[in-house]
Amino acid sequence: MTRIVYSVASSLDGFIADSDDGLEWLLQFGFEAFQEHYDRFLETVGAVVMGSTTYEFVRREGAWPYELPAWVLTSADRPQPEGGEVRFASGGLAELLPAIRGSAGGRDVWVVGGGGVAAGLAEIGALDEMRVTIMPVVLGSGRPLLPMRRTEPFELVGTTPFSGGAIELVYRL
Repeated sequence: MTRIVYSVASSLDGFIADSDDGLEWLLQFGFEAFQEHYDRFLETVGAVVMGSTTYEFVRREGAWPYELPAWVLTSADRPQPEGGEVRFASGGLAELLPAIRGSAGGRDVWVVGGGGVAAGLAEIGALDEMRVTIMPVVLGSGRPLLPMRRTEPFELVGTTPFSGGAIELVYRL
């Protein structure tokens, strides 16, 4: 069954980007400590979905990194990246979900970001899992991890510590 999985890095105080939408705070950690874990996660993914701010950040970083179907939720025209299979879509998440799930070929859909997309999916009961890698920094402000209110506890189903003080928390919703 195709699951919808939000996998993201967050500061200790719950921000996924700083107040300028920057990720320099995250990039300082490099990727070596996380590479094997990331590769195993990516093997389960058949499609990615993201909002327009995340798309613009990824596109600015250079070559399109995803060799699988990608969905960008946006109401504005966006440039198609070189070497990517990107579908730009607007409308309600509930209406788009069957096509997004179908494009994953029976594998999981990775919500790359941002928090607003993940919150929208959670609010309609479509987000199955959150994988949050907590980084040992405090930003004070920025883009929130999950901009919504939910007082019902998530179920912690896994943890993975990394060198450098980071830890991944996996929650089932």
